[in-house]
Amino acid sequence: MTLISSKNISETDIRLLPVDKAALKGISAGQFASRDLYRLRLLAEHAQLISGFDELVCLESLEFAPFDYQVRAAQIMLRRFRGRGMFCDEVGLGKTIEAGLVLKEYLVRNVVQRVLIVTPAALVEQWREELAIKFGLPRFTTSADAEFRAAGAKAWERFPLLIASLATARRAEHRARIAQIPYDLVIVDEAHHLKNRNSASWKFVNDLQRKYILLLTATPVENDLDELYNLITLLKPGQLKTPREFRKQFVAHGDPRLPKNRGQLRDLLGDVMVRHTRSQVNIKLPPRQASTIRLGLSQEETDFYQAVSGYVRAQMRTSPFHLPIAAPPDSEITKTLPGSDEGTEGDKSLRQVDRFALLTLQREIGSSPQSAEPTLRALAERAHRAEQRRELLELADQSTRIQAWAKAEALEKLLLTSLRDPAEKIIIFTHFRRTLERLAERLRGLGLSVVTYHGEMGTPSKNQAIADFEQRAQVLLSTEAAGEGRNLQFCRTMVNFDIPWNPMRIEQRVGRIHRIGQTRDVRIYNLSARGTVEDYLLEILDQKLNMFELVIGEMDMILGQLSDERDFEDLLLDIWMQAESAEELHDGFKQLGEALVQARQAHQKTQEYDEALFGEDFSAE
Repeated sequence: MTLISSKNISETDIRLLPVDKAALKGISAGQFASRDLYRLRLLAEHAQLISGFDELVCLESLEFAPFDYQVRAAQIMLRRFRGRGMFCDEVGLGKTIEAGLVLKEYLVRNVVQRVLIVTPAALVEQWREELAIKFGLPRFTTSADAEFRAAGAKAWERFPLLIASLATARRAEHRARIAQIPYDLVIVDEAHHLKNRNSASWKFVNDLQRKYILLLTATPVENDLDELYNLITLLKPGQLKTPREFRKQFVAHGDPRLPKNRGQLRDLLGDVMVRHTRSQVNIKLPPRQASTIRLGLSQEETDFYQAVSGYVRAQMRTSPFHLPIAAPPDSEITKTLPGSDEGTEGDKSLRQVDRFALLTLQREIGSSPQSAEPTLRALAERAHRAEQRRELLELADQSTRIQAWAKAEALEKLLLTSLRDPAEKIIIFTHFRRTLERLAERLRGLGLSVVTYHGEMGTPSKNQAIADFEQRAQVLLSTEAAGEGRNLQFCRTMVNFDIPWNPMRIEQRVGRIHRIGQTRDVRIYNLSARGTVEDYLLEILDQKLNMFELVIGEMDMILGQLSDERDFEDLLLDIWMQAESAEELHDGFKQLGEALVQARQAHQKTQEYDEALFGEDFSAE
């Protein structure tokens, strides 16, 4: 890969520099920087020789090829908007890519040093993955990292490149400290969450010290034009004058959603907004078809699932602590349990880590009984009562005695049918390593060529696994790790062996194969065991929401209509834990399904309104 180009550098640009004695001393002592830092330094030196942003220096160091419209959007943001503007492309067209280009360009030119990226909680890790894999920026810390939490109150100042969830950053205990930090660049994803200037979210961003600020949203207006005013005010205070003057000049009397003086308003918005539609960029994907394979568990699997679910319900209901929902990919609870016994005592209360273990346990039994064994034994070691310890150990022993595995048997039948063509390939997603390893053993026993991919593999091993899958293997067995940042469009079929409780995880999986470059129809198979949490979840996502017909990126927009304060998984868990009978469980999920339908309808209305309001007036073309 070419690191720098001689283009735009004349002979007069070449000059002698003074000797850096400190650097020479370090070299003589055998001290060298990493290859990534060396490449960034070369790019920075090159960038200093180029004035303006007519050429993006960062393009030479990317691990992908952005579309022309994305490059032009970044150039407009850098040149015309001077780093203060809003990317408003339709869902799925790459607002993250456009913002990433601006970020990388500023970094290689040494224009910014301190960066804060604020996103919904579900997108924090996805942002880090994209920046690392696509843009070669592995140095970002997240507010969920152990090193960040260990730094305590000083963490916000300590880490100059930071990705944080909006819900975390806007908390009262953090806001005042963050507001004192002079950020060079602030990026806010899903910025429609800032639409209300009286909200904690809007006030938090407004209080930030920022030289440059990028807002990303596909729907800058959801309810009325005041929301647009509030977003623009974060970018350029006074651009639309005062709220009263804005309404008088640009809002139709009696209808807060209807603009007047459109031409003048369009000119003002053109100073801060870039927006592309699908029809403009002409991006089309092949059709995709989703099928759900519902199956019944064996009696021993059913007994085990009900016993563990009963235990989890009982313990959850007696715990007063807030439940941390978002389980990381490849989680192995035995690695996250701390050794100390410090905390609340007694069998009627569990510490947060134990509640996390219980949530993990409930998910594990939906994947395979054997996946739950380490968690059951870890919980037994921490149990305060002998009776509780005995119950957990009995469940752990029971998990190892179960011979039947209905989901694996259904998968084997599917593969033997789908892989009759030796050129066909299938990726199978599971959340848990123990499930992955057992499946790999079984499928290899059928004579299938299988490669595995998981989060604990090093980068060379991961790259080799993807290469082996593309060149020779029929099956890729993967945890969520391949659902982030990997392009697998040479494969057209995927299986969700277990269903993530976060629908955006499902969407990310689908996006690995249903993406630009895919030339064949995409097939998605979901395995679902009757009576499990995942079965109820899949039913409402598929039948009520038609999830597998949505554009990639649309799910977050819909879930955002449900609640700004609570994760979808919170809502899901509440229903599962509070139900006293099958009827209550059915009613609870029915209500959640109806809420999703209403959320999608609200999202569609917002899309239609924004299309009518903005049209194709703000493209980078």
